[in-house]
Amino acid sequence: MQKTQNFWDSSYPSKVQWNIHGNGELWSGPIYNYLEITRKKFPHKPAFFFMGKRWTWEEIGSLVDRMAKGLHDHGVEKGVKVGLCLPNCPYYLIAYYAIAKTGATIVNYNPLYAEDELAKQIEDSQTDYMVTVDLKIIYDKLEKMLHCTRLNQIIVCSFAKSLPFPKNFLFPFVKKSDIAVVRNDDRNLPFSRLIANDGLFTPPPIDVHNDVALLQYTGGTTGIPKGAMLTHANLTANVEQSIRWFYDIHYGEEKMLAVIPFFHVFAMTTVLNLSVKCGFEIIASPKFNLDETLELINEQRPHFFPAVPAIYNAINTHPNLKKYDLTSLRYCISGGAPLPVEVKRAFEAETGCVLVEGYGLTETSPVACANPIEGANKSGSIGLPFPGTFIELHDTETGALIEQPHQRGEIRIKGQQVMKGYWRRPDETEKVMVDGFLKTGDVAEFDEDGYLFIVDRIKDLILVNGYNVYPRVIEEAIYKHPSVEECVVAGIKDPHRGEVPKAWIKAKEGRSLNEEDLREFLKEKISPIEMPRHFEFRDEPLPKTMIGKLSKKDLLAQENIGAR
Repeated sequence: MQKTQNFWDSSYPSKVQWNIHGNGELWSGPIYNYLEITRKKFPHKPAFFFMGKRWTWEEIGSLVDRMAKGLHDHGVEKGVKVGLCLPNCPYYLIAYYAIAKTGATIVNYNPLYAEDELAKQIEDSQTDYMVTVDLKIIYDKLEKMLHCTRLNQIIVCSFAKSLPFPKNFLFPFVKKSDIAVVRNDDRNLPFSRLIANDGLFTPPPIDVHNDVALLQYTGGTTGIPKGAMLTHANLTANVEQSIRWFYDIHYGEEKMLAVIPFFHVFAMTTVLNLSVKCGFEIIASPKFNLDETLELINEQRPHFFPAVPAIYNAINTHPNLKKYDLTSLRYCISGGAPLPVEVKRAFEAETGCVLVEGYGLTETSPVACANPIEGANKSGSIGLPFPGTFIELHDTETGALIEQPHQRGEIRIKGQQVMKGYWRRPDETEKVMVDGFLKTGDVAEFDEDGYLFIVDRIKDLILVNGYNVYPRVIEEAIYKHPSVEECVVAGIKDPHRGEVPKAWIKAKEGRSLNEEDLREFLKEKISPIEMPRHFEFRDEPLPKTMIGKLSKKDLLAQENIGAR
């Protein structure tokens, strides 16, 4: 351990303390305490800006109290799982902290999930309640879940009521086709009815190190979706680490731009929870749109802007970038995918903002290391370990500890942000947890200054705009087509998205396939982000190993792509 620490010890930022063990442990309490403290400190400061409407911390806190009591009165308590299937909007912030206050467990859902994916996660996580909005594209899928899964009740929030006047009045008329017809029955509970109470509610005792605040689904190291159990202490630890890293923070004064979705663990910590802790005003957009994002920066003047590399690249290449003033930005952290050197340089030159690359996993809440905001900010490196985070490299064959720089090994992580384990999968947990360290499946090396450089991925996962896309999920969906005999899905490089899925397919003898028909077939089985961008249909059998297993490695070699 000491030898590993020495890799980065001499290069650690002078204003950041790495060794917090036994000498000032990270603050840990129920995650909802962040809101309680900020509400008292900054009651009348702006908390949330959404499409022209603002809420103060007092207003948000009051809504959280009333929702928490409403949930409790409807049977939500410790052990109960409550899903969030929402775009970025004030309802997400309110519901997240209200659920946590009841002692129940939050389960994040991607609103773009196909019905099959929703059903599987509902059953696996044992989600009984779901919070969503009355947009047809989301609600209609969830309403079906009431009849084919264990889901018992949907809490339906009015999207129009989150908008300012006159948008709130016009939305039901202008966007009538986008609004769902919500059933008027006991299984569909309007948000307005849920919060019709006095908000007087006493939260249950929370064991911060053992009570699971969040189930965040990931493919882990196998590509099979699993729920990472993140405790209250895991979530608060990563926020506290982030605060130490971005030490030049002005509490109650700054603004956070939120265009990456809160249901993604990266945004949940670095955008949502960090802002609540620090009293930042969250400037939120329901989805990323380049022109709208630039307008938000230009008009609302945010200071922090976490995003994936593809977003920074899109900004760099905007044809009319000079018309927008981006100089309010101070700190940006890039995550979810490798940050190209040229993207970093161009963005910093245009904005004067410090853009640092970080690294983490769902299982680490998620940030484990990042480049410092001052000093050496090495292009191509994922930086230095976060405060209180141990990073070790182990030989991928022998498991031996790597004790010298410039030697490759699998990254293993230990720290207060590392998950409790995988939900209902003790065998999978045992595979990735060794002596308190999380085996990441990523291969890296330290340089002589202790900076980490990822050099390879053990996992086959595809990083599309920072989202984990699992080839096996896509392959299983394709195999459901009656004309498919063989299929392999792998990630290929893409200048805009980092990586995109490509599918190689052989049809059954006497059958024919084309891209248009297959895309239509897959629409209800996988989400848009999982849809392969490229299809290749072959007449000959796909390459196989000596034992007859489809060989992704050989297929990529044939394509001159190279093994990943």
